[in-house]
Amino acid sequence: MNQSLEAGQFAAELQQGQAGVFPTDTLPALATRPEHASLLWTIKERPQNKPVILMGADAEQLFSNLGMTPEPSWLRLMEQHWPGALTLVVPAEGERLEQLNPGGSALGLRVPACEQARELLRLSGPLATTSTNRSGEDPCTSAEEVQARFPQLLRLAPEPWPAPSGQASTVIALEPGGGWRLLRAGAVMPQELLS
Repeated sequence: MNQSLEAGQFAAELQQGQAGVFPTDTLPALATRPEHASLLWTIKERPQNKPVILMGADAEQLFSNLGMTPEPSWLRLMEQHWPGALTLVVPAEGERLEQLNPGGSALGLRVPACEQARELLRLSGPLATTSTNRSGEDPCTSAEEVQARFPQLLRLAPEPWPAPSGQASTVIALEPGGGWRLLRAGAVMPQELLS
């Protein structure tokens, strides 16, 4: 069975509790609705103490979904780097936090610089996402690799996907004092970390 679906049908399947893979500017994203995020840990064979991120079509979609008011320092970074390869880990509370980072106090947020991804996210709403691989293995970088390694997963059509950078997003976390700390070096380096 061909698992490649157009955006509307793909979004509808995710609403029904399925997981699927779509292209981003960095690496293909394994995704599901936040309320079904436990699927991602199962597919990846990964412990639940490793959080997944919330990816959205734009900053407004992410924050309205979290019910949070962004701080000025977050907005500056978003304006400079979103859409793009920067994941911001910021304080969070409530249902989404418990779904994506059980027992944690912060949530990773990103808006990808891939129009195909953002079109899907506008239809589906924000999605729980992670790289497409089993824990400890290299991530998939194309629809062909996803089909070969995870034939059961839905894939976003059309294929082939735009070529990703192949480098994961940079992940930075807000420190209690208000500065930023680098958690994972990736495709971009915010000025805040260089100064």
